[in-house]
Amino acid sequence: MTDQDAFTRRTEPFRRELLGHCYRMLGSPEEAEDLVQETYLRAWRAYGGFEERASIRVWLFRIATNACLNALEGRARRPLPSGLGAPADDPYAPPGDADWEVPWLRPISDALVTPPSADPAEVVAVRASLRLALVAGLQYLPPRQRAVLILRQVLGFPAAEVAQMLGVTVPGVKSLLQRARARLDEVAPSEDGTGLAEPDDPAARALLEQYIAAFERSDVAILERALRTDASLELLPSRTWFAGKRTCIPYLAQVLGGPGDWHLAPTRMNGQPAAYVRYRGQPFGVAVLSITATGIRRIVAFGLPGLVSG
Repeated sequence: MTDQDAFTRRTEPFRRELLGHCYRMLGSPEEAEDLVQETYLRAWRAYGGFEERASIRVWLFRIATNACLNALEGRARRPLPSGLGAPADDPYAPPGDADWEVPWLRPISDALVTPPSADPAEVVAVRASLRLALVAGLQYLPPRQRAVLILRQVLGFPAAEVAQMLGVTVPGVKSLLQRARARLDEVAPSEDGTGLAEPDDPAARALLEQYIAAFERSDVAILERALRTDASLELLPSRTWFAGKRTCIPYLAQVLGGPGDWHLAPTRMNGQPAAYVRYRGQPFGVAVLSITATGIRRIVAFGLPGLVSG
């Protein structure tokens, strides 16, 4: 077996996990893919000198984390509209123009990061750690706090290994984690994960089907039944968002158009039910839904045609 064969055999099993890590750090699947590629290139170049003082997993995550920290230097956080201002109160006013000056948070397909595991608990844990609300909250943290929280709380690395990855002391890791938790409690929405249905839950699938049917049939009554009273709607790449069914429904009623204008295909993004969206045959973007036992609590509509696959 060649060194290249050995390297591939030992490192490839961690690719999805590394991609999820880089995505949580950066908030962009495209940038995360680039950083994973950089990680593997750096690891291959250094593989001849790898002395097995740490596991191959720890070694790869050290390279990836430091690549992410370098990439984040001087960067603004990636927000959602709800992280930039108050909700709009007039659903009949024209929505704000696209704001391309904002480095918007972008969704990631479950197919890229969900482990091919037969262990349902592992799949559920990965989904929960990738939900949009949590990733948006992570973007508020300074990069080193963000890295420590993800490595310790999401990925479960011991404090000593995290200290080794970041070149700090174990007390330093504990201090960074404490500050990160406190900050996340301040900024993370209450929907971080509590009460959200899994995308393969029958009730969640049924609500996603209702959402799709409402658009394809141009039937606002279906949306009325599907949305919770406290539902919110975010419309990227504008800064516009609505809080409460009383404003969400009138806005959506205006954009439904006629039957057949919209075509939606179910998918999964960020561990949540989602749909690829086309308008009059042209790619439009992706809608990611936060669903609970009592209805749809949040819709994040990414009007980014490049996200539509196929």
